Amino acid sequence: YAPDAEAYSLFSPLFDPIIEDYHKGFKQTDKHPAKDFGDVNQFVNVDPEGKFVISTRVRCGRSLEGYPFNPCLTEAHYKEMEEKVSSTLSGLEGELKGTYYPLTGMTKEVQQKLIDDHFLFKEGDRFLQAANACRYWPTGRGIYHNDKKTFLVWCNEEDHLRIISMQMGGDLGQVYRRLVTAVNDIEKRVPFSHHDRLGFLTFCPTNLGTTIRASVHIKLPKLAANREKLEEVAARYSLQVRGTRGEHTEAEGGIYDISNKRRMGLTEYQAVKEMQDGILELIKIEKEMA
Repeated sequence: YAPDAEAYSLFSPLFDPIIEDYHKGFKQTDKHPAKDFGDVNQFVNVDPEGKFVISTRVRCGRSLEGYPFNPCLTEAHYKEMEEKVSSTLSGLEGELKGTYYPLTGMTKEVQQKLIDDHFLFKEGDRFLQAANACRYWPTGRGIYHNDKKTFLVWCNEEDHLRIISMQMGGDLGQVYRRLVTAVNDIEKRVPFSHHDRLGFLTFCPTNLGTTIRASVHIKLPKLAANREKLEEVAARYSLQVRGTRGEHTEAEGGIYDISNKRRMGLTEYQAVKEMQDGILELIKIEKEMA
């Protein structure tokens, strides 16, 4: 983990080899391309019949310029950032319009509602605890979501901001367009930490560059029985295959969480396009195996 944005430059001899190892092939001489969401209309509903994809989600991480990362944030920082973030989000319009819920002083009813919607995040895991990233909990932490519950922002969980667009079904185009609109809107109001070589900066070096993770929960019963074939297609499109409940879990009922693996050294458009192409291919193979 990096204590602040400057650490990536200051301690580059330490971070660069880790970055190169994790983001396979992103060498120390490579430069992450400029932000490019591409032609958002190239993204489609990957499963118009609604037979395979249960839900679709695209998220990214952002850090507010001028503030260190969690371990170095003071209580005053946390409060100030939450104020900035909540007032920025309250300016969102259209389908992004919603409500900010601070974790501090949250009522049991609101808490339960957010748990039921699977929106609430808990205090950090042992890795974040060890990195001293959970100080002054729950000060400065909060959750924003729109009325339709298809757009969500986590404030000061692991990153300053986690921006999430999601919905049931396979309409990746709709999910991606919503995320792009939101990120561009928020960026107009609060500047983000960005590095010429590494792209967008966040607390964890595994999540740099585009910081984008596009994923689906997808039912692939035939491919689930032929794990080798599933892994082969996933490798071809740089997809990460996880169990239903995320990393290190089993696929319940042949349902997988499948996402793009590459976040660095390619544009936002390319990262999500690669995932779309891979999902379309998996669905095609699943149908052929019937």
